[in-house]
Formats: sequence, C-alpha cells, structure tokens
Amino acid sequence: MANDHDHEHDHDHEHDHGHDHDHDHDHGHDELDGQHQAEELAEAEAAAIRRHALAQIRQYPDVALKLTANEVTEFDDDLGRLVERMERLMHDAQGVGLAATQLGVLRRLFLFQPDPETTHAVVNPRIVERSNETEVAEEGCLSLQGVRVPVERALTVTVEGKDPAGNDVRFELDGMGARVAQHENDHLDGVLILDRTDDDHRSEALGILRPQPVLR
Repeated sequence: MANDHDHEHDHDHEHDHGHDHDHDHDHGHDELDGQHQAEELAEAEAAAIRRHALAQIRQYPDVALKLTANEVTEFDDDLGRLVERMERLMHDAQGVGLAATQLGVLRRLFLFQPDPETTHAVVNPRIVERSNETEVAEEGCLSLQGVRVPVERALTVTVEGKDPAGNDVRFELDGMGARVAQHENDHLDGVLILDRTDDDHRSEALGILRPQPVLR
C-alpha cells in the first residue's frame, strides 16, 4: 500500500512544477511583448526620420525638378559636404538614389546604391553605353510620394564621370543598378518618371499628386 505522506509530497511537487512552467510561459510572453514593442518603436523612429528627410527633398511640382543641372567645375570641400548631406538624406528617406536637383542644387551630381552595402557618388555623369534590350518595370521617386509608374529602361548601361575628389570613375551596370542610374541621370536633365510613362499611368499619378477638390 502506498504511503499517503509520500503521495501528498508528490502532488505538491507536481503542483510546484506546474507553477514554475506557468511562470516560464509568462516570462516568455513578456519577452515577446517587449520585443514587439521594441520593433514598433524602431519602426516609428524610422518613419519619423524618413518624414524629416523627405521634408528636405523637393517634392513635385517644385520647379527645381524640371531644371537642367550645370557641370561641376570645382571639386572642393563644399562639394564633399553636399555629397555627405545627400547620402544621409538618401539613407534616412530609405531611397536607393538621389540627384542634387532634388535638393534644389543645380549641379550635375547623383548618388545611387546598386546594392544594400554600396553607395556611389557620380559627378558630371554621362551614360556612354546602353543596351538595345530594355525592360519595363515600376519605379517610384523620393520627389513623387505615393506614386509608382511603369518605365522602360535599358537593361545595361555604362556610366562615366568623376568621383567627389575629381578622379575618373566608370560603372558598368545591369539590373537595378542600371535602372537607378538612368532614373537619377534623368533628374539632372529635368526629366521625371511622369515624362517616361504612358498617358494612362501619368494621368493616374497626377490624380494622386494633385488631388481634385471635393465638390459639396
């Protein structure tokens, strides 16, 4: 026959073990809640940083976006500071490219990010080669918020120019890098994705950028 005292002890041990399990479960739940709150806070901070950056980037229909940039002749500290500012704003705005004209600066300079780890600044860029093969894909723009339109671009391009120190640079690009470089080079000539898309998508985009007043 079983010892009644030992049975009670076993029962108490099982009860305590269950209590510890509930405590571990609650602790794990608290950790998940904390992680979720941290992620939400990080997302909110990134969104605030992005809004602040976009406020410093010219937005359609700002006249600067339709102007042609001038050749850069001086590779000085002022140019270096402009490149640093553009790189900071591009990253804060979560973009992959930015042209000087988007800051209202009429200098032939753009930055582009062909991959997440690399950013290039190109001064006085020239597209010296482009493939006959093209592709249509949707593009957005930091200066046209809420708009994405299909644009036809060459699949591969070769870009030549200078770096901010005045040294020659040459980039043979394909895929996303080629598309971004063409997009940013257009900016320096006052050309927007609205000018590159078809009539229907242009009209739809303009409806987003210039919402019509509601008649009452």
